[in-house]
Amino acid sequence: MPRPARGHANCWKALNLFESPPIWMYAAGFILLLGPLVTVHELGHYLVGRWFGVKAEAFSVGFGKELFGRTDKHGTRWKLSALPLGGYVQFKGDMDPASVPNPEAPAEPGCFQNAALWKRALIVAAGPVTNLLVAIAIFAAFFTIYGQPKIESEVDTRQIGEFAEESAARDAGLEVGDLIVAIDGDAIADFEEIRENIALYPNKSIVIGVERDGAQIDIPVTIASVEQTDNFGNTGTIGLIGVAPVEAEYVFKDVGILESIPLAASQCWEITKMMVTGIKQILVGDRSIKELGGPVKIAKFSGEQLSLGLVAFVNFAALISLNLAFINFLPIPALDGGHLAFYAAEAVRKKPVGPRATEYAYRTGIGLVLVFMVVVTVNDLVSLPVFGSIFGS
Repeated sequence: MPRPARGHANCWKALNLFESPPIWMYAAGFILLLGPLVTVHELGHYLVGRWFGVKAEAFSVGFGKELFGRTDKHGTRWKLSALPLGGYVQFKGDMDPASVPNPEAPAEPGCFQNAALWKRALIVAAGPVTNLLVAIAIFAAFFTIYGQPKIESEVDTRQIGEFAEESAARDAGLEVGDLIVAIDGDAIADFEEIRENIALYPNKSIVIGVERDGAQIDIPVTIASVEQTDNFGNTGTIGLIGVAPVEAEYVFKDVGILESIPLAASQCWEITKMMVTGIKQILVGDRSIKELGGPVKIAKFSGEQLSLGLVAFVNFAALISLNLAFINFLPIPALDGGHLAFYAAEAVRKKPVGPRATEYAYRTGIGLVLVFMVVVTVNDLVSLPVFGSIFGS
């Protein structure tokens, strides 16, 4: 999955409890992270399905061989499976856990394929929507408890107060005292917007509009690409132009419960836009595919965030929950978004897509998912010191 965007979500600081997390903490973090997030995702499918009278034959956390489970009075097999990389709800009428329609399924009550189109769409959408709601709930709780981080200054925060030792802005001709009013023609409201328009775009050439001595000047700037390393040795590339505002500081503004919900939804939207931007940059070659991470990196990051304390770990869980919602909404067959794409086609055509086309699409989708998993797993392994030294030699 895409590496979680960090910008807005790192507003709540945490104490580093461990210089290097013990091995058990990586395993614990991975289980405590994915277990609940996968469960609530599948519960979204299950509960909406039950609401509409669709029978669930199996509810699994994990894939593969069943480790243990039980069958409830409704005939649903609840189980924990060996491969902890996801989960599924298999409804009556599904051919397999990927919810591929079974063309031979009888037209019986409680069969998923016999439910109205809009009901099937809502059942499928309920999983990623639940993950989105979890992310919103966590961010809203943080806003309510800690407040909203805001940058404050007695003067306009868009005014350049100083330059970094290495500054692309200064080298391009900007000066202390300049007021940054636009980037590529888009108006800028405060310093936070400057940062947002710079950080995700290393090496990009932009035009910065500044006010100087009552006149507006457009100055071309190439954003510097800077590799940063955190306390755990994880590296990431961000864009910087090397400017700081005048006498500004971050403060936390008190936020009410009702106000926190739209703020959290807005934050989720901003992070989602960051993820979309990151994927676009990987596809066109502006970023390395090595920035994609899979299960090993998730385990690594989850253990590291757990070592920082509960706040950091829950914050990371919100980011991963948002990632799960985003990925599952992608229109790839075998993912929830792929099912929704088929239902959209069915709504337009007034009849389901043919079984042969459906089969080819699902095979292609599963193939794409498998290729993606191989790529991110290789990335994960190469990023580990023991493998990185081998491939880097």
